[in-house]
Amino acid sequence: MAHIAKLRLLLVSAFGPAIALLLLLTFAGYVVLGSNGVLAWGDYSRQLHGAKLELKKTQQARAELRNRVDALNPRRVDPDLADELVRRQLGVIHHDEVIVPLN
Repeated sequence: MAHIAKLRLLLVSAFGPAIALLLLLTFAGYVVLGSNGVLAWGDYSRQLHGAKLELKKTQQARAELRNRVDALNPRRVDPDLADELVRRQLGVIHHDEVIVPLN
């Protein structure tokens, strides 16, 4: 009987640390394997790199559009750009003409 009591006391006293150890292992598993874990870090880095490239392209396209809009400012219109736009809009570009873009 004393043996069973000692065993029961041992199991009861080990129950708290066992639960704590299980919780610790669960959290450690989420740190490594979770959606925001260490293994997902590489994927997030690739996504960030792709987003930065897309941002750079978008900023470059925006700068080109801003330059074109500035060239069409009514106070100081670029005559070549205005001529190109008017001729394209009216359809008076002849088939033997060559338009050479400067960029």
